[in-house]
Amino acid sequence: MSIERIEHLALRDRVMTADQAAALIKSGDTVGMSGFTGSGYPKAIPPALAARIDAVHAAGEAFRIKLWTGASTGPELDGALSRSDAIEYRLPYNSDPVGREKINKGEIEYLDMHLSHVAPMVWEGFFGKLDVAVIEVAGIHADGSLIPATSVGNNRTWIDCAEKVILEVNGWHDLALEGMHDIYYGTALPPNRVPIPMTRTDDRIGQTTFRCDPDKIAGIVLTDLPDRNSPFSPIDDCSRQIAGHLIGFLEDEVRAGRLTDRLLPLQSGVGNITNAVLDGLRDAPFRELTSYTEVLQDGMLDLLDAGKVTCCSTTALSLSPEGAKRFRENMEFYRDKVILRTTEISNHPEVIRRLGVIATNGMIEADIYGNVNSTLVMGSKIMNGIGGSGDFARNAYISIFVSPSTAKGGKISTIVPQASHVDHITQDVQVLVTEQGLADLRGLGPKKRAAAIIETCAHPDYRDALRAYYDRAMAGAYGLQTPQLPSESLSWHQRFMETGDMRP
Repeated sequence: MSIERIEHLALRDRVMTADQAAALIKSGDTVGMSGFTGSGYPKAIPPALAARIDAVHAAGEAFRIKLWTGASTGPELDGALSRSDAIEYRLPYNSDPVGREKINKGEIEYLDMHLSHVAPMVWEGFFGKLDVAVIEVAGIHADGSLIPATSVGNNRTWIDCAEKVILEVNGWHDLALEGMHDIYYGTALPPNRVPIPMTRTDDRIGQTTFRCDPDKIAGIVLTDLPDRNSPFSPIDDCSRQIAGHLIGFLEDEVRAGRLTDRLLPLQSGVGNITNAVLDGLRDAPFRELTSYTEVLQDGMLDLLDAGKVTCCSTTALSLSPEGAKRFRENMEFYRDKVILRTTEISNHPEVIRRLGVIATNGMIEADIYGNVNSTLVMGSKIMNGIGGSGDFARNAYISIFVSPSTAKGGKISTIVPQASHVDHITQDVQVLVTEQGLADLRGLGPKKRAAAIIETCAHPDYRDALRAYYDRAMAGAYGLQTPQLPSESLSWHQRFMETGDMRP
């Protein structure tokens, strides 16, 4: 790519190779890297660092780093460093399969966090100092300000807090991105916090670039490498059924007068089900919708194209290769409809509560009282992490969790007597949806919640067993507020670990 993207002439002297940049990172360093899902992460320096660490390990010496990011990243980052046994400590989210295996083997210490908590806790100093920030940008202005790429995440915090900054200036990113970003510098720690000045999804409260002291920039690597967003699988019948139940619920809310046909700002996690919901909204009787979320997916592009959604506020693009191509080719159309913010703002509880967001997130399992596990399989093996689901669920106007009613070809029930791990307590879960149906839990006490979840959301293959468990709990529990039998409430999970099937 052309060095012309570095308009600050003095910084052109700091251009170097990826190997030279990787040499600036030392064993034991804490490194904050950009990236949120498969977008906006550095793509040249992490593989070069992994190769360097492989050579050090081959010589019998130790070399590991602590790695912080915005969320998940791409294979050139998490994958390469995990394969090289380079990561000692990881926060706040991982979806890389090699990293997941090492975390579950105890080879990487993993801190799974609410995404909105990361930047404040870094500023508060709870994690120690940040040695290096490695940030992908689209360009550098003459005043040293940085044009963000396709994700923002925690980049503002990494740049401000790191002792030194290494940049990848990636020519693959269209410079027309500039102007989509809204980087807010008004956050402060207690007791100096002030209200965030947002009352609408489309409010802009910051600036379009990152501030960065040029003296902190230790090196710049020029790249021309694409984001590695994965293709979405075709929407299946199960996802469409879940989407149908959810859209029907929203229609009922409009008829009941609790929502208007403009709904409220929509948030959705990543995946086929949420894409199916977005797809179903195209033909639903709603208009002038908005989205306040943490990732923009292909389904949201469809709604923007159709004029169904007028504004999407997010922290990152999470598009398929086809979606990324469409976004790049129609950048001018999306310019005033998409706002890319820091995770501090996109996931901030204050803003989510004020705007009245309707939050839809996935789950691994829910128990009959509505406690939701979104992170740990069988209570101990990490899948990915809590991500932003807790930020939204606790503060949403309506908090919705969705999943197929079974997994592993029917060998696992998503609805269980007791969740093997709880990320979202029953008080934060208002609606549960599977392909079997939708349970509106608002205003229901524990026993009525159990009846609604069993009869509406559980798969027929497991429904009788859940009823029988509940009846035994009612007859023999220590108390009847939330009847449980500790001696058998996790027996389904134990049976699966022993036999590979929850069914007797």
